Amino acid sequence: MIKSSFKSCQNLVNTIINALTILLPPKATPKVNYSVSEYQIVMSDRQSRIPILILSFSFFIFTLSFAQEDYKDSIQLLRVMHASELLDPQTKLLSDEERDHFQGLDYFQVDTNSIVVAHFEYNKGKKFKMQTSTDRTPVYRRYGYVYFNWKSESCTLTVYQNIELSKKAEYKDYLFIPFRDGTSGEESYGGGRYLDLRQTSSETMLLDFNLAYNPYCAYSMNYSCPVPPAENTLKVRIEAGEKTPLGH
Repeated sequence: MIKSSFKSCQNLVNTIINALTILLPPKATPKVNYSVSEYQIVMSDRQSRIPILILSFSFFIFTLSFAQEDYKDSIQLLRVMHASELLDPQTKLLSDEERDHFQGLDYFQVDTNSIVVAHFEYNKGKKFKMQTSTDRTPVYRRYGYVYFNWKSESCTLTVYQNIELSKKAEYKDYLFIPFRDGTSGEESYGGGRYLDLRQTSSETMLLDFNLAYNPYCAYSMNYSCPVPPAENTLKVRIEAGEKTPLGH
């Protein structure tokens, strides 16, 4: 019984630690044809190696708690970095007037329960022009589907691939999930939120909704942002990730 509990706790610790991904927006000058979904992703995988024979079950509970706090601190740091970059005049992500009126970012509380293991189904579709907040229509294709449970509700989201980005070496395996949910237009931005992923040969994908982020259109009118297709509208409330900016 102890051995089984020990193994489950170890697996959960590794799952949480492996969920630490860092999303850094590029330092680019805002322009109408800039796609907010075109983020550079820096994946940072950390492995926790714990001697099995000499550690008690109670110590694993402590280790799990420590890993969760470490994860939460990492997410909070990303959020501070995001706000700092938006307000940095050198990035020119916002105009002088927008920075002057900027009241701050808002987020749901970081919760490790918002990390879900999804079943991934590769299902490549035809190329199509995705609707945006302007008349720009970038070319995407369906890459597959992810199936997961959110608070006992079965959910499906379509995963997309940006064709132009896929031609660049650093974005060759980049995938994109734009979505709306029950919080859209209420606590979270009405135009939906985004998740970024990397291609995998596995039948599972880790979806960390703590990392769900707003398109730049939530902060400025000077961007052209992909609009989540209707098929990616969830009925459930994803109370995780970024909310509508303060003052909006």
